[in-house]
Amino acid sequence: MAVQTPIRGLRSFCVAAKCLSFKHAAAQLYLTPSAISHQIRLLEQQIDKQLFLRQTRAIELTEDGKLFYKKVAPIIEQLETTITEFTNSGSLSTISITLPEFFSSEVFVPRLNEWSDKHPNINLQLETVKNRTQASKETNLSIVLASTKPADAIVYELFPISYMPACSPDLFKKLKPFGKDALNQAPLIVHQSRPWAWHQWAEENDIEEFSPKRIVQVDSMFSVARAAQQGIGVALIPLPLSQNWFDEGVIYPLFDQQLKTRDKYYLIQHDWHASREDLDIFVQWLLSEFSM
Repeated sequence: MAVQTPIRGLRSFCVAAKCLSFKHAAAQLYLTPSAISHQIRLLEQQIDKQLFLRQTRAIELTEDGKLFYKKVAPIIEQLETTITEFTNSGSLSTISITLPEFFSSEVFVPRLNEWSDKHPNINLQLETVKNRTQASKETNLSIVLASTKPADAIVYELFPISYMPACSPDLFKKLKPFGKDALNQAPLIVHQSRPWAWHQWAEENDIEEFSPKRIVQVDSMFSVARAAQQGIGVALIPLPLSQNWFDEGVIYPLFDQQLKTRDKYYLIQHDWHASREDLDIFVQWLLSEFSM
């Protein structure tokens, strides 16, 4: 009597083969790494072939594994395509995404009209967060700000940001005559995740006598920009996200020198849906709009 191969075991194999990580495959399939490993071992026993070379911190496909993936992946993809077509036929689909609140308000939401007009049958669920620690992997996608590329399986680089010293128009008039010493005359505003950003800016610009009157830490980029707009102090404003604030004259650059960092926005795809057309379309739109 022939033994039937569970579809979930084949899918687990395909995901693990694509990202070469049981851990990342587990995250994408909402399983544990041990469950992924168990399913693949059962599959190896059934076909009597070793599919992966298992090392301490990495896995790689054997020659049999490469050949098996080449044969099986198109079948699993076609099966998922068929299921998706029947599931979504005549109905709306939904994509969920987690993204920073400032990114959402300043660059993402303003461009949604174009997306909605072109794709009326795809709903979006937006979850905004103040920082990456609040991000949920229960969503299909996330946009995160990080100084190094995230270790997730499917990651796309969007664009880097820099930080411009800026303040309200009224405070600008008071501080500009002081030159670089203006930074010792008013409170300096900074995001709490980058508490030393002002010191880095001062060091890069060879300011030896840097003795700030007070440093105010806030917990979101929106709060940083809003505090500067309200005249509370001088803030390091993220660009290009805040370009409209400068264009509209609600804040002025106090100096021309920007703080260059390794901070970049990344798009993370948490689940593996090689055949989910709506998700692929949305990812490509995100990359066309925000990738630099």
